[in-house]
Amino acid sequence: MNRFELRLVAWEMTRACNLACVHCRAGACSDPEPDQLSFEEGKALIDGIAKVGKPIFIMTGGEPLLRPDFFDLARHAVKAGLRAVLATNGVLVDRDKAREIAAVGIPRVSISLDGPTPETHDAFRKVPGAFEASLRGIENLRSAGVGVQINTTLTKRNRDQLSRVMKLAEDIGAVAFHVFLLVPTGRARDMAGEEMDPAEYEESLVEFYRLSKTSRLETKATCAPQYYRILRQQAKSEGIEVTDQTFGLNARTRGCLGGLSFVFVSHKGELQPCGYFDVQAGSVREAEFSDLWENAELFKNLRKFSLLEGKCGKCDYLRFCGGCRARAYEHTGRYMSEDPYCAYNPPALQSR
Repeated sequence: MNRFELRLVAWEMTRACNLACVHCRAGACSDPEPDQLSFEEGKALIDGIAKVGKPIFIMTGGEPLLRPDFFDLARHAVKAGLRAVLATNGVLVDRDKAREIAAVGIPRVSISLDGPTPETHDAFRKVPGAFEASLRGIENLRSAGVGVQINTTLTKRNRDQLSRVMKLAEDIGAVAFHVFLLVPTGRARDMAGEEMDPAEYEESLVEFYRLSKTSRLETKATCAPQYYRILRQQAKSEGIEVTDQTFGLNARTRGCLGGLSFVFVSHKGELQPCGYFDVQAGSVREAEFSDLWENAELFKNLRKFSLLEGKCGKCDYLRFCGGCRARAYEHTGRYMSEDPYCAYNPPALQSR
């Protein structure tokens, strides 16, 4: 098995959006960018991905449902053998759209709720009524038989509401709950002061671990590679023997997957390790997707763990974590430098 098998692809189908979220990675706008991939280019991208493997294909944005050709592209992805899923804010998901999403063959839709109340969520989204509209979209999807995943981005302003948002996800019938840790890129650069410090980061992930143990939801931490260290540390402290199969993990499960088994494709066809990692490996307008995935220097570097700098390079949890390369790049301009938001001090450095 290829150690760096492609397992996840996210395509930013458009930067157009009907909301104006303060933490938007893309700095999305009301109208589509003129250089976004066309319908034919989108089909070619899907075909190129299918030649490499059959990964989960995340159709995201902006708001992907604003593309008039969304359902045609979704059908093409499903026909190509990709496991197409949708990331939307849910506001546009009326009953008809929910039924069409189900009919196309999209098994799961992720919708972000950044607080348990309209006051918190709508303050993030900058549109009054966004919270209630998203809840209606979730109900429409559930009625159509589509699984719903709730995503929550944690910052200083809402970290104390984590348990309440997770309880809400359970109450509204979600099947999964994924927590994201803010990465200050795009419009979110203006929120740099709301990013948690390393200690708060650690505390929030420990709380998420404890909440996950008693939840019926499928849970995952994203943009939080240290969670895979914390998970093992907490389990060990409880006398649980952690193997590659514990908690549904396998030998390929790792914190940072950017460039290893995950790739992000921008609205204009540029490949990046993830949506928060603003370094391009090349464009599908100039090269084959497979060639970029397999041979781009950026991805080759990320796959050489020996190039990791600072405490990330000396960490005993390197295989499970890897640090956030996007945060390292934003902080230092070097994507292989140590993650500035990690509170852990590896044993290899403690004697110094």
